[in-house]
Amino acid sequence: MYGLFSEERARHPRPDFFRKNYQLLSGKWDFAFDDENVGIKENWQNGKTDFPMQILVPFTYQCEMSGIGDATYHPIIWYKRTFTLNENLSGDRVLIKFGAVDYKCDVYINSCKVLSHEGGYTPFSQDITEYLSDGENTLVVRVEDYWDTAQPRGKQYWNDGLMGCWYTPCSGIWQDVYLEKTGSLSVDYIHVTPDIDTHSTKIEVFLGEIPQSSDVSIEYTIMFGDRLVRKVTSSVPFRRYAISIDMIDANRIDSVKLWSPDTPNLYNLNVKVFKDGEPTDEVSTYFGMRKIEVKGGEVLLNNMPIYQRLVLDQGYWEESLLTPPSAEAIKKDVELIKAFGFNGVRKHQKIEDPRFYYWCDRLGLLCWGELPSAYEFNIASMNKLSRDMSEFIRRDYNHPSIIAWVPLNESWGVREIYSNKNQQDFSIMLYYLCKSLDQTRLVSGNDGWEQTVTDISAIHDYVAYGDDLTIHFKTREKVDSSYASWRMSFADGFAATEDSAFMVTEYGGIAILNKGIQGKISNMETWGYHEKVESEEEFIDRFKGLTDAIRNLPYCRGYCYTQLTDVMQEVNGLLTPDRVPKIDPQIIANININPQGY
Repeated sequence: MYGLFSEERARHPRPDFFRKNYQLLSGKWDFAFDDENVGIKENWQNGKTDFPMQILVPFTYQCEMSGIGDATYHPIIWYKRTFTLNENLSGDRVLIKFGAVDYKCDVYINSCKVLSHEGGYTPFSQDITEYLSDGENTLVVRVEDYWDTAQPRGKQYWNDGLMGCWYTPCSGIWQDVYLEKTGSLSVDYIHVTPDIDTHSTKIEVFLGEIPQSSDVSIEYTIMFGDRLVRKVTSSVPFRRYAISIDMIDANRIDSVKLWSPDTPNLYNLNVKVFKDGEPTDEVSTYFGMRKIEVKGGEVLLNNMPIYQRLVLDQGYWEESLLTPPSAEAIKKDVELIKAFGFNGVRKHQKIEDPRFYYWCDRLGLLCWGELPSAYEFNIASMNKLSRDMSEFIRRDYNHPSIIAWVPLNESWGVREIYSNKNQQDFSIMLYYLCKSLDQTRLVSGNDGWEQTVTDISAIHDYVAYGDDLTIHFKTREKVDSSYASWRMSFADGFAATEDSAFMVTEYGGIAILNKGIQGKISNMETWGYHEKVESEEEFIDRFKGLTDAIRNLPYCRGYCYTQLTDVMQEVNGLLTPDRVPKIDPQIIANININPQGY
């Protein structure tokens, strides 16, 4: 079993689903644009065609780190590389795994099509054992990524240049590609559901196929640090099997170690599958014992009220766009968020690299998981959003740091939701889809305004000064029954419940003159909300005035400041694009954590 906090675990593409025998396929690949869509007709999939360029995977061709840096529109692209299996992968089954490919792709091994996948932010895999040769193998990937506003895009713009708060799109492979070794009966995924009230946890293991032998068992080993907590073996008659485990240690008072931002306690879980007495697969995941709910207008973490101090994070880098430039950069972002005194992050319009959530889990940072938006409403967009929300929850179910799901933001893609019954029903469906798949987390149904069913009465308000916020939010009754910055707080016929918690989930957006990039980027002037402030002192005064106004609302349960970093034309970050603080983080932390002592 590899330690939860080992360096190898932290660098693995999925620290929360770790197999020790794996082989990264990231690095230099051959690459080609196929603007005329001739590749299939000319049989590029056989791997014998020379591609004219090289690209550094997992960086997309639009970014500098890919080695190409071409932001123009190329809806069809091809990748190719050869590989030979490492010794530690030979002699058993081999899976190929893709962290994320935007948007639709076909994968070929040695001229044979082995899988197709649609969805730009979610992982996929396939057993490729039967297609592999003993020596060198050729891997070819064909990708389609059109300017289609019915597909979940997030902040990726659907035209040339930049617009508003939408940025350069990212096409193709943008997370790691790797191989993993398994036996004949493997683990597909594992869900761990903690219950702090009964001091127990339910472990659900989903096998890759239906057991063909009556002698199949799973060994569950739970560790807290170096201490063995439980080791249990159970026979497994079905493909999907659940077991509940008592987490109480009789030798210790309050022995169940709860997860919170102040005490990010994690349990390592090793799952080992046996068939006819022989091991066939072994996977390490982890979990935290924590509970999140809303009750009586409060957000409760582990049955105690918690005030959320969140920051909005787009997850873009200047040199690498959506792909983190390194494993170290992921950890650094989490550390910087905490240094500014925030206890949480709203990862905006992006399903992030799994290592980001790993570091939120380890370092103690609350996280809201948000589905990237589509920008039109039709059957196709509804199907795609529902699919991606389900896959998001499936992948990241075990992360204790994730406490809320956000399926819609600011009515993007459902612009008539205030009065349109179809769009209202879709919002309600997404809320209950999240709840049916995951009852351990909150759901902010349409974050910002025009909400239907929701656990969080979430309002966005970008006024410039705290006095204006105070007027807008004088009473909760006023804001719940009227409008936020631009639109009504709730859709027609809907209202906040007595349990839902009120939060200001976007505010601020303060930009500073002469800090970071200024002037024009691509076709756009750089901007923040309202006029740019001229000095650090003016920024601090405005940030403190806005934040204090929110904190002084007796019914408010938290806030989310816009935003962590500058992103292209949007220069309202606390950090420049290369992660240099514009303001001393300790000053912001003092306002966030101890406003009276500032």
